[in-house]
Amino acid sequence: MTVLWATLLIVFVFAFLSRYIPVNRAAPDETFIRPNKFIIFLVLACLVLVSGLRNTIGDTYFYMHAYETIDFTWEYALENKDPGFSVLQMYLKNISNDPQILLFITALVTNLLIVITLYKYSKMIEISFYVFITSGMFIVSMNGIRQFLAASLIFWATKYLLTGKFKQYFLVVLFASTFHESALILLPIYFIVRREAWTKVTFLLLTFAILIVVGFDQFSKVLFSALEDSQYGNYSNFAEGGANKIRVLVDAVPVVIAYLGRHKLRELWPKSDIIVNMSIIGLLFSIIATQNWIFARFNIYFSLYNLILISWIIYLFKENSRKFVYYGLLVCYLMYFYYEQVISLNMYYRSDYINF
Repeated sequence: MTVLWATLLIVFVFAFLSRYIPVNRAAPDETFIRPNKFIIFLVLACLVLVSGLRNTIGDTYFYMHAYETIDFTWEYALENKDPGFSVLQMYLKNISNDPQILLFITALVTNLLIVITLYKYSKMIEISFYVFITSGMFIVSMNGIRQFLAASLIFWATKYLLTGKFKQYFLVVLFASTFHESALILLPIYFIVRREAWTKVTFLLLTFAILIVVGFDQFSKVLFSALEDSQYGNYSNFAEGGANKIRVLVDAVPVVIAYLGRHKLRELWPKSDIIVNMSIIGLLFSIIATQNWIFARFNIYFSLYNLILISWIIYLFKENSRKFVYYGLLVCYLMYFYYEQVISLNMYYRSDYINF
């Protein structure tokens, strides 16, 4: 964990400084103030090195083993699920048989796309990066490599979501689905989230999620019956319980505050409703995941939008309260990070290149 604690400190300090080291600031009437690009590059470098040079955490060992033992060919890629990831490995094996190259390249692409998007849309970028690590998303990116790679591609396509360019968004989602088929869920989501937040539809969705939790046994039978012939059919056999309920509270914090300050948030950023809607859907999956943890995997696509949203909510408070909220968020997320990674998961980071 020492490396992860150091990463949290370095990333937060650099991201914080990126807002204060002289840069070309936005005009007074512009929504965003761009952080210092060079310092953000240092943040990116830290994230990529820590993620890309690991050899533990979650499914990392299995990805490395598969890379070493499987002969990736076009035939293999076309006959198996998620062909894009197989093609990527096929080309990487032409460069090196060392599986570290797979971890490094996926870490580079995933974190680069996330950093680019946060650079564009975060109000307080150090908060976004801080929550990225302390909420566990950074560690999840080192576990579910394929899905987080797909999620980062779609997250990068936020610009098409905000501007209503469905054709471009469709192509990105389609490409992302070659790395993880579940990315296709973002196609119908496009039409759901491009509307005003906190309408009757919002509360109907929240009610629907609660009803699913109450009647989960019946819901799961119908769902897994429909999925039995797909690559997700075997999820019906998983009996590892639901996701941690504390996770629901963590995901709910920015959504609840966004609701309380919804009018001011729209004034600050008129297109924020789309980001809020994505976060709400993420919260819905978190609620349902308390019954079966596998639904938390779908939340990977939506939790990234919480990183944008939480960087704005501090400005929803009165000016004399913002420091208290700012430090309160830092303390609470730090406590959650310690609880989840140290107490609950006993997370262990190991690398052949980073040792301290």
